[in-house]
Amino acid sequence: MTQCLMFKSNPQHTNARYYRLEILTNLFEEFSVLREWGTQGGKGRQVINLFPDLMSASHAADRLREDKLRKGYQRAGELRAN
Repeated sequence: MTQCLMFKSNPQHTNARYYRLEILTNLFEEFSVLREWGTQGGKGRQVINLFPDLMSASHAADRLREDKLRKGYQRAGELRAN
């Protein structure tokens, strides 16, 4: 459905980090927020949280996205060279 991909590059570390959020729906008409994160080239992790409606899932995804942006992540289309 809706997806947001963010990256964080730290010059002191060799591997860039990524964080992906996606809002999905399932066969039972429930909505979920899929979170996936890890380092580039490494094995990532995933967590899925279920919500009763799209508005709840959207609010949760927005809070997670804003938290990651505050921590220095940048959206994939907004990457800048340091």
